[in-house]
Amino acid sequence: MKLIIVRHGDPDYSIDSLTEKGWREAHCLADRLVKEPADYYYCSPLGRARDTAKETMERLGRSYEVCDWLREFQTAVHRPDAQGRLTGCWDWLPKDWADRPEFHRQGDWLENPIMKEGNVKKEYDWVVSELDKLILRHGYRREGNLYKVERGNNDTIVMFCHFGVESVLLSRLINIPPMLIWHGMVALPTSVTTVATEERREGTACFRMMGFGDLSHLYAKGEPPAFAARFIEKWGNEGERID
Repeated sequence: MKLIIVRHGDPDYSIDSLTEKGWREAHCLADRLVKEPADYYYCSPLGRARDTAKETMERLGRSYEVCDWLREFQTAVHRPDAQGRLTGCWDWLPKDWADRPEFHRQGDWLENPIMKEGNVKKEYDWVVSELDKLILRHGYRREGNLYKVERGNNDTIVMFCHFGVESVLLSRLINIPPMLIWHGMVALPTSVTTVATEERREGTACFRMMGFGDLSHLYAKGEPPAFAARFIEKWGNEGERID
């Protein structure tokens, strides 16, 4: 079974939709996805994800199931470098997490005092438990860090969502702390990430990432990637965000 996780297009957060560029990106994405229709489609309830899926669904004559847990990962924690400033877990300066051992161990990161204060575990547990239920619907039962195969298949599932929650899904599927994904990787708008089951011994499967943040559909159409979710590449670069 393959899971294809798609981040929404270049966002206009003020209206929870897409920028003009985001709509162009969604068109490029549709050109890609319609060539290999999936078996099942799921989508965040938020407008920017639904708008990203819109053209693909219309051209295929298909519909998606809305999953509330695919909304952006909703947490508000006090960022260590900015007293009184609430932010998402994925927006920390490197100096505040990279040398903290708990952020490099699955499970332990939730015991960090800032994460506990922000009740992040409740949100994380909800998202991953709903993911586990969905995976079970499709034939794979979570047992420890692996999956018992109850109905093995070659189905393809597409999820339209957001970078923050995508990182949480991946952290569950491949068993690494999300802090390493949030801060060490970036899924740019309309990027496509693919993970697939591997059943090397009958009855037991794990998920393995085949590609992260692929944007070949944009390059094929001459559409440059958006900068959204990135931070300044070199100090002093104009127009690139610091915070």
